[in-house]
Amino acid sequence: MTDAPPLPERSRRVQEHLLAVGVETEIRVLPDSARTAAEAAAAIGCDLAAIANSLVFLADGRPVLVMTSGGHRADLAVLARSVGASEVVMAPPATVRDATGQAIGGVAPVGHPAPLPTFIDSALQAYDVVWAAAGHPHTVMPLTFAQLSDLTAGTVIDVV
Repeated sequence: MTDAPPLPERSRRVQEHLLAVGVETEIRVLPDSARTAAEAAAAIGCDLAAIANSLVFLADGRPVLVMTSGGHRADLAVLARSVGASEVVMAPPATVRDATGQAIGGVAPVGHPAPLPTFIDSALQAYDVVWAAAGHPHTVMPLTFAQLSDLTAGTVIDVV
């Protein structure tokens, strides 16, 4: 048996957070990048819609984390109504890094410098297991919908 590759530093921070709150899951290091939902689904061998994309938006200028299903794109007008904002736009990469401490393509639902208001796509409830990034574009982790909800204290919303 070979040893698993070491976790990148940002993924170790995510793992520490998971352990601290009692969530048992295995962070997997993928040989190739999983920056997109399609790349992650192909690497894992799961349904594209079971990928929980961690997207940072600016809702009326404040960063929020939205966990969306990889099966569709969030409709910004629906998202704005769902989060109670007048305007929602994608956050620029520098804002994503500042708010999460992680790079786009590897943003985990947890392990940020400070908790972000989090919203979870209701479509993810259809899956026994959802896959989220784990702090680095080469790391992913399986979670149940309940674990994702509990970890993030997220509000379940419609995004399409």
